[in-house]
Amino acid sequence: MGGEIILRKARVEDATKMVNLINHYAKQGIMLPKSLSRLYENIRDFSIIESDGNLIGCGALHIYWENLAELRSLVIEQNDQHKGYGKKLVTYLLKEAQEFNINVVFALSFKPEFFKKIGFHEVEKESLPHKIWKDCLDCPHFPNCNETALKIELNKQAK
Repeated sequence: MGGEIILRKARVEDATKMVNLINHYAKQGIMLPKSLSRLYENIRDFSIIESDGNLIGCGALHIYWENLAELRSLVIEQNDQHKGYGKKLVTYLLKEAQEFNINVVFALSFKPEFFKKIGFHEVEKESLPHKIWKDCLDCPHFPNCNETALKIELNKQAK
């Protein structure tokens, strides 16, 4: 603790570490798995957080529609959790959403309390039609998903 913290866009050389971190938690049933090829296809969506040059977490902002984006694959190394790094990463991703003039951001999570603490509120999954019919149909949990849908509305003017 006490190292230099850097938030930045992910680069291709981060992909292997990111997929290993995501899939470590996916094996525990805490998040959905991601293949390395899928991660490379979506690398531009991802940002990472580093401590002293070591990748300790990642998350993605995936744009769905003109005013709708999702936070996905948000993860922090186990030894670095509960230090505020997840909140820093979410804040960074929400700022990026504002830069794209997106003011509705949602997340599907097995850990909704984390998102609620930083201003998200629970919504019905059915209120997210672009998400449900695009990605959810391919999910192994569909139609019996036990993730919680949450969203936050951002002020477009606060850039």
